[in-house]
Amino acid sequence: MQAYLLSQQFNIRPLAENSTACPANSTICNGTSCVLPEDNFNETLSVVLSTVLTIMLALVMFSMGCNVELKKFWGHIKRPWGIFVGFLCQFGIMPLTGFLLSLAFNILPIQAVVVLIMGCCPGGTASNIIAYWVDGDMDLSISMTTCSTLLAMGMMPLCLFIYTKMWTDADAIVLPYSSIGLSLVALVVPVSFGVYVNHKWPRKAKIILKVGSIVGAILIVLIAVVGGILYRGSWIISPKLWIIGTIFPAAGYSLGFFLARLAGLSWNRCRTVSLETGMQNTQLCSTIVQLSFTPAQLELMFTFPLIYSIFQLLLALLILGGYRIYRRHRVKTKTDIEKTEQKENSKSTSSHANVNGGFVPKEDK
Repeated sequence: MQAYLLSQQFNIRPLAENSTACPANSTICNGTSCVLPEDNFNETLSVVLSTVLTIMLALVMFSMGCNVELKKFWGHIKRPWGIFVGFLCQFGIMPLTGFLLSLAFNILPIQAVVVLIMGCCPGGTASNIIAYWVDGDMDLSISMTTCSTLLAMGMMPLCLFIYTKMWTDADAIVLPYSSIGLSLVALVVPVSFGVYVNHKWPRKAKIILKVGSIVGAILIVLIAVVGGILYRGSWIISPKLWIIGTIFPAAGYSLGFFLARLAGLSWNRCRTVSLETGMQNTQLCSTIVQLSFTPAQLELMFTFPLIYSIFQLLLALLILGGYRIYRRHRVKTKTDIEKTEQKENSKSTSSHANVNGGFVPKEDK
């Protein structure tokens, strides 16, 4: 057992059969095994990919800003009914849903805390990309994401204080205000440039938007795949958390849509509020968890943000697929009705002409 622990701690590797030479980078060699320096490849890969994904995300948010009209955006700020409904969903429905799911499944206290942290996080930028693909209100989507990220600085401590005190001391949870601030800057700056481009060069903005929407779709899938690869060793986790990770985003999408409809918002705004509610900033949740808990505690909870991220993406893609099928069917049905009406009108006109000996009144022409 001690030999096994030693090998894990110092990365001891046995020599290959029929080989007597140690690798050039070994630090200790006793003839049967070598001690190699710690492999930092995974950490380096994580840094490189994070940098690339951050740049890609900034470019995507720039392109999303190219679809925002300044007058409409300012209209949402001046008459913030849609933003207020989104606020209720984001910091009312989601924390309460996380609390009820934690009680219903009777999970460990430390696991309940990470579920609640996820529920208290602001909306993620992926919602803006999906909102574009489902013909949502982009002005509302951008303003909701911006406002929820800004309000998270005050609402997250309040919600965590209310909901986590039966499991842990709220003071033990470290909120990374710098990360929240960086998320806000990474959202506002590229979007502002996009709004400016749309105001000055609307034709070029449309081209940028089309390219950015495709890159954004690729980026969402890429983030999920990269997360799964980098943390492939952390997938052993309680089945209850897998179930909660499936139900939680689905509840967010559904409840957000129904509350928005109940508030009298239009269909495209209901879709927008639904996506903004269900799609959380999972990167922020992971950062909070890493800053707040010990390695032993992280083993029980760290994978949950990744699980939520995967299922919120899968469910969003199902919503997108369903909407696209519905729209195609609706357009096809509408076209068929128009063609049928045209045929009936032409038939009635020709029969009317035959009855009157070929004379067609002026109103029928």
